Amino acid sequence: MNISSTTAAALKKHQDPSAKPLAICVRDLRVSYGKFDAVKGINLDIPEGEVFGFIGPNGAGKSSTFRVLATLQPKFRGMALVCGLDVLSQAQQVRDVMGFVPDFFGVYEDLTSLEYLHFFAAAYKLPVSRRKATIDDVLTLTDMTHKANSPVDGLSRGMKQRLALARVLLHDPKVLLLDEPSSGLDPRARIEMRELLKALREMGKTILISSHILSELSQLCTRIGIIELGQMVAQGSLNDIYRQLQLMRVVHIRVENPSDELYARVCSIPGVGEVEQQIDRWAIRLHEEETSIADLHQSLVDAKARLTMFQPEAMDMETAFMKLTEGKTA
Repeated sequence: MNISSTTAAALKKHQDPSAKPLAICVRDLRVSYGKFDAVKGINLDIPEGEVFGFIGPNGAGKSSTFRVLATLQPKFRGMALVCGLDVLSQAQQVRDVMGFVPDFFGVYEDLTSLEYLHFFAAAYKLPVSRRKATIDDVLTLTDMTHKANSPVDGLSRGMKQRLALARVLLHDPKVLLLDEPSSGLDPRARIEMRELLKALREMGKTILISSHILSELSQLCTRIGIIELGQMVAQGSLNDIYRQLQLMRVVHIRVENPSDELYARVCSIPGVGEVEQQIDRWAIRLHEEETSIADLHQSLVDAKARLTMFQPEAMDMETAFMKLTEGKTA
């Protein structure tokens, strides 16, 4: 049974007034196809202006969640709001503030890119007087102007993905749902897509994006959620997830005055789990929930280490993903 609009309104009323308004709010979402449970009670809060990365193996429940939020999956239990609007009772209003790019791009053999965008501008009921300027704007934003008169069917997958983004931007939505936008793209096209998404983030769009290219999500997203077997197994910033897993950050240092005494002092710093002495450096494994990177640096200085290098390793999202999941599907 879906939660009522009255309950949804009560939930909004009790939100922290100092917090950013939620662009997406999901409570106990459950999606089933017959006896198969694709989504098993996930909760999700995405404030306005955030880029949230949705990670999980195929069959984990990502696309089913996207379909609910895109008003394309009416049979579900729980609650799903987009910009405070209920996806069931206010479906058309949700579509007015949301843009959805699925992982499959439909073929339009007889249309050029420009004709394709004019078709959807009419479908979005954009006034005729504004259509040309709006289409020119989205073509420029997505760097598709040079492909305006090219047949859609002849575009590369990367160009088709950009055109799909141009389409959903025609009505200037507040929220973008992007299901695997970089899937199947070559490295150059992935970089171009990432830069485009960064531009949309800077414009203040709220973006929910799913992807298997985990390193790219770490560069783009403010928070991530890892889903497996229809359940959210972790969500938060990458640092939050590392703290949940008690994974240690590796910090490489080089000192001018190495000695057994200094090594012992470094090993005794709170939060330091291990110090490996390598040929030209020391590799420190650090529990950040005990000591931050900045505090470690200060503690090294206090320990009389004459530092010539201090280099924390970037957090590796693949490590978190592999530790949290076993690659299973529902």
